[in-house]
Amino acid sequence: MPESKLIPMASKPAVFLNDTTLRDGEQAPGVAFSLSEKLGIAEALSAAGVPEIEVGTPAMGEEEIAAIRAVVSLNLPMRVMAWCRMTDQDLDAALESGVSAVNLSLPSSDLQLSAKLGIGRAEALSRIDALVRKAARFGLSVAVGCEDASRADPAHLYDVIAVAAAAGAARVRLADTVGILDPFSTVALIEPLARCAPIAIEFHAHNDFGLATANSIAAYRAGARHLSVTVSGLGERAGNAPLEEVAAVLQVMHGVPCGLDLAALPGLAALVARYARQTLAPAKPITGGNVFTHESGIHVAGLLGNRQTYQGLDPAEFGRDHSIAIGKHSGTAALAYVLEQHGRHGDRETLANLLAEVRRLAVATKATVPAAQLVRLFDHIQAEFPRPRGEPCPSSC
Repeated sequence: MPESKLIPMASKPAVFLNDTTLRDGEQAPGVAFSLSEKLGIAEALSAAGVPEIEVGTPAMGEEEIAAIRAVVSLNLPMRVMAWCRMTDQDLDAALESGVSAVNLSLPSSDLQLSAKLGIGRAEALSRIDALVRKAARFGLSVAVGCEDASRADPAHLYDVIAVAAAAGAARVRLADTVGILDPFSTVALIEPLARCAPIAIEFHAHNDFGLATANSIAAYRAGARHLSVTVSGLGERAGNAPLEEVAAVLQVMHGVPCGLDLAALPGLAALVARYARQTLAPAKPITGGNVFTHESGIHVAGLLGNRQTYQGLDPAEFGRDHSIAIGKHSGTAALAYVLEQHGRHGDRETLANLLAEVRRLAVATKATVPAAQLVRLFDHIQAEFPRPRGEPCPSSC
C-alpha cells in the first residue's frame, strides 16, 4: 500500500465550492422551484460568496433552458454550470442555455456502465474524449462527472482522469452516488487519485448514512480541492453534503479559505426551505432554530458566567446569538435572567415557586414557556404571595 500523503490542515489550501441546490437539490421529491425562486436562490448564493452554481439540466427542455438563461442573464459574480449527460444532444442544449461551464457526466462503475448504457470502459473513455474536446472548442469550462465513482475500479478512474485532462477538462468530479463511503474509504478513494491527477479533483457526496459532511472534509484532506454541496443538504433520498456544514467545518474549525460570508448562511437556508416548501429542522447544525438555544439549568448557569463553558461554535460567526429557553430542565438562574430582561426581580423563594410552576406547565404542554408567559406567572405568584412592605429578603436571596 502506498504511503499516505494527506495534506496537513495547517497548509490550508483553499477549497472551491460548487453549489448544486438548483440542480441536485431540486431532485428532492416534491421540490420544484419557480423561475422567480430560482433567481432568488441564485442571488442569495452569490451574496453568500458561493463561487459556482450548478443551475440545472438543459436537456429537460425549453422551459429549463429559458430558466438557465435567466439566471445567466443576472450576470452574478459566480460561474454558472449546467449538468449534462455525456451526449451531443445534452451539450448542444447547454450551449443554447448560455452557461460558461458544463459538468459532462457518465457512469464510472462497471455496474452502471452496463446497466444504464450497455457499454464498457473503452467506449466510455471514447465518449469522454470526444465530448470534452467538443465542449472545450466552444470555450466552456469542463468538469467530467464520474457517476458512481465509489463503486468504480480505481484503475478506470485513473484512465478517466487522464483522458479528461488530455481532452481539455478542468477537473473531474468523483461522485459517491449511492452514499456508501465513510471518511476512511473516502480517503482511500481520493488520495491516490488526487496525488497523481494532472487536473483538479472534485468530490460529490450523498448523505445516505449521514456522512456527507464528514466525507467531504475527508475528501479535502485527501486532496480534493472542489467540493459539491447543496443548501441544507437538499437533494434526493437523504440529500447531499450541506453547504453550511462543510463551509463551517472548513472555515471555522480548520481555517481553510472558502470565500463565504458565514453570516449569510442562516438566511440562505431559510430562503431555500421556504421555496422548497420544507421545514428547516430545529436541530439542523448551523442554521436550525435550536442550535444556539439552551434550556438545561446547568448549561445556562455556565453560559451566564462564561460563554466558553458550553460554547464550541460561536453563533456570532453566523450572525446569530445564544438564546435561553425556559422549560422543564431550567434552573432559577435562567428564570432570574429572563425576568431581569423584563424588569422583574424575585427572591429565592419566589423563584423556587416559579420554577415549580414552570416545570408543571412544561410537562403538561410539552413545550417551552415563552418569556411573556413567564412574566405573567411571576406576577401572579407575587400577587398571591406578596412580601410585606419592609420585610427583609431572606439571606438566601
